[in-house]
Formats: sequence, C-alpha cells, structure tokens
Amino acid sequence: MRQAVPTTKLSPERLIDALRDPERYPHPVERVERLETHISWVLLAGEYAYKIKKPVDLGFLDFTTLDARKRFCEEELRLNRRTAPGLYLAVVAITGSDADPQVDGAGAAVEYAVQMRRFDQAGLLDRLAKRGELTPGLVDAIARDIAEFHARVAVAAAGSAFGRPAQVTAPALANFDHIARLLGAEAGASAADARRRERLRAWAEREGERLAPVFAARQGGGFVRECHGDLHLGNIALVDGVPTAFDCIEFNPELRWIDVMSELAFLVMDLLDRRMPGAAYRCLNAYLEATGDYDGLAVLRFYLVYRAMVRAKVACIRAYQPGLAADARTATEAEYRRYFDLAERLARPGAPALVLMHGLSGSGKTTVAGDLLERIGAVRIRSDVERKRLHGLAADARTQSAVAGGIYGADATRRTYARLAEAAGSALRAGWPAIVDATFLRRAERDAFRALARECDAPFAIFSCQAPEPVLRERIVARARGGADASEADLAVLARQLAVQEPLDGDELRDTVVLDASAGPRAAADAVEALARRVGIGAQQE
Repeated sequence: MRQAVPTTKLSPERLIDALRDPERYPHPVERVERLETHISWVLLAGEYAYKIKKPVDLGFLDFTTLDARKRFCEEELRLNRRTAPGLYLAVVAITGSDADPQVDGAGAAVEYAVQMRRFDQAGLLDRLAKRGELTPGLVDAIARDIAEFHARVAVAAAGSAFGRPAQVTAPALANFDHIARLLGAEAGASAADARRRERLRAWAEREGERLAPVFAARQGGGFVRECHGDLHLGNIALVDGVPTAFDCIEFNPELRWIDVMSELAFLVMDLLDRRMPGAAYRCLNAYLEATGDYDGLAVLRFYLVYRAMVRAKVACIRAYQPGLAADARTATEAEYRRYFDLAERLARPGAPALVLMHGLSGSGKTTVAGDLLERIGAVRIRSDVERKRLHGLAADARTQSAVAGGIYGADATRRTYARLAEAAGSALRAGWPAIVDATFLRRAERDAFRALARECDAPFAIFSCQAPEPVLRERIVARARGGADASEADLAVLARQLAVQEPLDGDELRDTVVLDASAGPRAAADAVEALARRVGIGAQQE
C-alpha cells in the first residue's frame, strides 16, 4: 500500500512540466496537452485525461496537503460518477519525484490524479454555443436531464444546516468580500467600482433577509439536494451524442448541497452572459415544465445574481494568480467586469405581465407561446402538462380519457385551472412574466386570470390563435400521429370545443392580439412583437 508523503519539497510546476513527457504514462501517448484552471491542471495524454489539484488554499477550498488532495480526488470520482460514469475511471498515484514522476508507478505517492476517459473538447457546450450549434432540442434535453438528476440525488435532511438562510446568504456575501480583497490593492481599482460593489452587496444582503423564510421553506420542502454545484456550459459536453455533466464541486459540501434552483440559475446565467436570452428562458421553462417547481421562481433572481458573482470572483482569482501573462490578465479582468455588469442587470426589479393563450386545439398556441417566452423572457405554464401532473402522470402519458371525462371532466378541469393560476401567481409575485397556455374557451376562466393580473398589478393580455376548421383538423391528426406532444386532443375534442366555446367579446378584444395561425411564420413573428409591445416588455437581459 502506498504511503502519502509530505509535498513541501515538491515543486508543482516542475512536476507538471515533467508530466508533459509521454514516457511518464503506463499506456501509449504521442503527446501531452496541458490545460489549467485556478484550482487544477488537466493533462490530456492519449485516450485519457489526468486532473491534478493545485496545492492552494482559497478559503472556500484547501488543497494544501497531499492527504487532502487524495481525499478530494476520491470525492471527485464518487460524485461525478452520478452524471458521467463512463468518463470517471479511477484515482491514480503519481510516484517518483517532481523531476522524475511516473503515473501509476511503484513506490510512495508524491501526488494523485483523477483519471478520466478523454473526450473531444469540441463537444463542450460552451464551444457549441460559440459556434451557434446549441440547438433548441439540445437545450430542452439538457434541462430535462438536470431535472432528472435532481429528482434522484440525495435530499438534505430537514434538520440539516444545508440550505438554511444563513448558509445560503453567507457564500453570496463572501463573493463580494473575496473580490474586494483581490482588487483593493490594484492600481486600476477605482472608488466608483468599489461603490458599485457595495451597492450590489447591500442588495444581496437585503434580498437574503427578505427571502429568509422562503429559503427555510424550500429547505423544509426538500428542494435542497446534493447537486452538481458548478453546472455551467463549460462543464457539460456531448459525449457519444449525449449531454453529459462533469467536474462537479467535490471540495466544499456547502457549495454542493444547495437549492436546485441555485443549480439551474448557473446555467441560465451562463446563457444570458453569452447573449443567448432565448436559450436561457427556453432552458428555464423546460426545467420548470419537467419539475413543476414554479414556487422556486421566488428565489431565482437572487441565485442568478449569486452565480454571476461566482464567475466574477473566479475571474478575479485567475487574473491575480502569480505568473499570468499581461494579455491573459487583461482578458480575465474584462471577464470579471462583464460578469459584474450582468449581476447588476439581473438584480434589477422584474417586469411581471400575464398573457393568456387562447384558441381551439390545433391552433398553434403552444408553438407561439414558445416563441413568445423566448422573446420576452417569460415563464409558460401549460394546462396539458399541469393537468397530468395533478394526476401523477407524465406529460406525454396517454390516458384514453373520454371527451369531458376522466382527467378532462369538469372537476378535473377546475382543479387544472386553479393549478395554472397558482403557478402563474408564483411567477408574477416573483417579478416574472407568465404565459398561461390553455384553451381559455370560457369567459369565467378568462375573467379569473384577469383578476389575478389586477391583484399582482401586472399588465394583462390575451393572445388568440385562430385558424380555419379544416386546418385545425389537419393539425390535430398530424399531432396525434406523432404522439410526442402532451396534448391528447383529438377530433372529438375539437368538435366539443367548437360547440361550447364562448367567443371573446368587445371588452376582451381590447386586450387581445389575434393571430391567424394559418398565415405563416412572418405573421406569427409580427403578432409576437405586437403582444410584447402591448404588455410593455422587451427581451430581458440581452
């Protein structure tokens, strides 16, 4: 059994340089590539990658001893196998000396590394985003995968310290303190910059105090879980065509045992930072549709700001590490400023609005609502999904319910609209625009949501999708043939809708944008723009 030895005499840089030699590995290697972050080195060697932790103490992590680095290598292996079992292979010892090391050799260990299966770096999602290849379907798949991951990971016990209000706000405020220490002695740091940071820190402190009961309720409700902790586009890759999250936080359980909404916020923030607001809100909506966690919107803005400041802090740490070239320092300083600017924008009050989608089955409501949510940064709540959730069914379940019977009976429909109002109210009170995607064929249903908008002091509008009956029939048949949509409406359902609908009347039409859903994509785009103007919301956080 190898014995750990002290590393005080070890030169980490000399060790990493020596490991650039292909002969240091127990498998075929033609050349070794070196990657570096603020806390680790990664050596790409043949079919494998070796991740070695830097002997640093940054406050939120301490890798200064060999025993600690070994322990955290083992934790990294365990935790990342939850999402990427095919990538994380083993913890291996590096033996010999810093001048003459051997990976997985004989003798005492001088260092440890996590051995991973190497994958094509071109498949990293941040690179796909840069190339314009982050498709809507891929965004949806990522969000669903995150929801599934959150559903199966460990839940913090009700009495745990994880997720308590003080534990939530402490790292958020610590980000500002850490940045202040790094920038305080810099010649380029201005008093104006310091005042901006203090204002944003004060906002985070006030929000933390205001949301303390919500944080506590979320912890008690089981929303604090053993998450990934560092889920941004650079830590997700297409591996064998499948989005795969890797490189989770192993070094600090407080940064891993978090509210699931904090986890999602990192990815949404990353997309906003990349000027991809449509993808950001598509991701948010796909996750909410999968989980039903609309109450989590109450804390989302706080976590979005927190995540932007995490990235700002990381940029500062990298910028002021010893040995960084001047041009690299300039680039990372610019990165810090970009993230800080984003955090300020995200901290601004939201602009709630309530939009009802209205129309018969097959009129294209859901498709148009998808375009609208990306355009104005809204949350969509779908009756087809929430109705089935109330009955413990998956969104794509086929119930074979009779027309106006089963889960589509009068009582079930009342419960469904009540759930839609509950979720929309959660969004509005948290400062987010809400789009409610249902038929809204009865005046009483529409009036109830108009009243909700008044209660929440939010602009109200109706987006009515209309199409000739033959077009509706054709679309319903085609959708049923595909079998992938949450809607179960068939021609019999359409016939009943035509018989019972209560058309929009004069006063409602003043709040309505009408779209002829058979008129083509240009007409749909124009209608979406008209609706955005009506509720007074532009694309958020562009």
